Amino acid sequence: MSDMITADLVDLDLSADTKEAAARALAERMAAQGRVTDLEGFLADVAAREAQMPTGLDGGIGIPHCRSEHVTEPTLAFGRSALGIDFGAADGPADLIFLIAAPAGADDAHLTILSALARQLMNAEFTAALRSVGDAGAAAALIRGDEPAASDGAEDSVAVSAAASAETATGSTDEGPGGEPDEGPGGESGEGPGEDAAEPGRPFHIVAVTSCPTGIAHTYMAAESLENAGREAGVEITVETQGSAGFTRLDPAVIAAADGVIFAHDVPVRDKDRFAGKATVDTGVKAAINRPGELITEVRGKAARGETTSASPGATPVERGGEPGEGYGTKLRTWLMSGVSYMVPFVAAGGLLIALGFAIGGYEINKAPSVMDHFVWTQADSWAALLFQIGGVAFGFLVPVLAGYIAYGMADRPGLVPGFVGGSIALTIDAGFLGGLAAGLISGAVVMAIQRVRIPAALRGIMPMVVIPLISSAVVGFLMFVVIGKPIASAQKAMTDWLSGLSGANAVLLGALLGLMMCADLGGPVNKVAYAFATAGIAVSDPSDSAMKIMAAVMAAGMVPPLAMALATTVRGRLFNAAERENGKAAWVLGASFISEGAIPFAAADPLRVIPASMAGGALTGALSMAFGATLRAPHGGVFVVPLIGNPLLYLVAVAAGVCVTTALVIVLKGLRKPAPGAAAPGTGDADPSASTAGTKQPVAA
Repeated sequence: MSDMITADLVDLDLSADTKEAAARALAERMAAQGRVTDLEGFLADVAAREAQMPTGLDGGIGIPHCRSEHVTEPTLAFGRSALGIDFGAADGPADLIFLIAAPAGADDAHLTILSALARQLMNAEFTAALRSVGDAGAAAALIRGDEPAASDGAEDSVAVSAAASAETATGSTDEGPGGEPDEGPGGESGEGPGEDAAEPGRPFHIVAVTSCPTGIAHTYMAAESLENAGREAGVEITVETQGSAGFTRLDPAVIAAADGVIFAHDVPVRDKDRFAGKATVDTGVKAAINRPGELITEVRGKAARGETTSASPGATPVERGGEPGEGYGTKLRTWLMSGVSYMVPFVAAGGLLIALGFAIGGYEINKAPSVMDHFVWTQADSWAALLFQIGGVAFGFLVPVLAGYIAYGMADRPGLVPGFVGGSIALTIDAGFLGGLAAGLISGAVVMAIQRVRIPAALRGIMPMVVIPLISSAVVGFLMFVVIGKPIASAQKAMTDWLSGLSGANAVLLGALLGLMMCADLGGPVNKVAYAFATAGIAVSDPSDSAMKIMAAVMAAGMVPPLAMALATTVRGRLFNAAERENGKAAWVLGASFISEGAIPFAAADPLRVIPASMAGGALTGALSMAFGATLRAPHGGVFVVPLIGNPLLYLVAVAAGVCVTTALVIVLKGLRKPAPGAAAPGTGDADPSASTAGTKQPVAA
């Protein structure tokens, strides 16, 4: 930290009376040292961060901070106010003010040290020493972790060395696989207040995740506060800090052994599904700083009452992250799934709007003039044209969004600009869906390559905002326009022509294959590949007949698994436990709405029976839909868009046939083994309501 703070960046007699004036006074010291290039721009960034959440903390501390492109190197300024300045803390004004300035491209080493300082602010001895220190040089030395000269009773103050800082920031809270959580009082004997809801002989164990918008200060202060409170309460706490200094996932074994979870965050928690099935407290990051004891008490109470959370289906592949040591194939699938997951809402919104336009105005509505030039409030055709044209605009984002978020999955935010640019070029040169895939992968690779280049400290601040977008967009644009764009466009055209020429047995086989894929993993990567393949074909204003047949087959097959599980629980409920029968009621609606994930609880409980049966029914439905010549212009909607389906009666026959086949197979296969735990006996009603519902997540014995 020796280069982050000097005596010139310390003001022990800060005269400012507002937080804005305090930030300006300290920032002027940074500017005088050449560490801030644009004072007003930097202060605007500080104010924007302050507007997100006040930075005052209990105990008389104000810690304004931000990342800014106007900062040349990580810098810390310290001011001490005799009167106190209001930074929004609940217990009153702050007398210790730390202004932290981080470049937009600050490296992990500097951010680790800054995060360690944030942790030290939770140390009462450290803050007491700062209040008593007599000169600026000694204050800077104390903050840096040097041995300060004896002055004004500061001889015994706590100084933090850079090595200790790094250890504090990354030790017990950022342990990777095999890391051991810190033990609180009673950790060895298991006695004391931490033992109530845990297994006999060990203390209560909590895992926590902390994160804040900037990821520099509050993230780590919250972690330190929770750990201190855990030690006082005799509770083991292991914290995962999702901040700018790095993100190391907790060991899955540590999570599995935990009795409860605390999420203290102001930005989304990455990979939240890892913590499903635990007693959980979800709150803001400042709550963990100001009242950690209350959070610990709350999560212990929830654990004692058996209140747990279920997995969230909404987490994207980017948010779930990757496991250490993943192979390239797994990473590639994750990157592609990232793009598809972000693309799907555009598909649903745009496709349904286009379908509604056709339904209201007829299939000639695609030739209507722009509603900017001709719109009559009382004419249905005008409203149909409006819906169609809005949907067309939404559909126009499909390939850029696909490419942009594939690059995002690979390189995070810096990948977005070249990804979107490459995806738009793919549309311009008619490279379509294949071009979007290529553009996304190339953009991510280019950004990752640029990020590996060692950059002088003076340029790091402009890397994310200027250099990376400029260079990566130019490289991706060159490759797409000049090198690979034309071959990809030719391949896209050849694939489209091949699909348009499919008929008879070939079309039926394609329908069966797509049906198998839709039911193979129920919303997983294989399912999404089939769905993306279908939607790409209708992502034009006038899709071909073959493309609409493929879309119909894909949606029909995707409806089969949940509808079949719902039917099976109705006709042979004794083969399912109480929780599965309840899930079966919801599966009717989910299946009818084309939400394949409605069958996941059944597949998770009995994958060797449910998934093969679902694939058989899905293959039959896809084949029949193609054989019947059913068409569909809408990419989503299930039975609610049947009026928009070509040959709707035969289409429903195809769905019904697949549902019946899957239902019959599931019943036969389940009938070959003993009833599931908690299932009702033949001829009786529901199982004992006290039976565990955990059976939905446990494989059923053969």
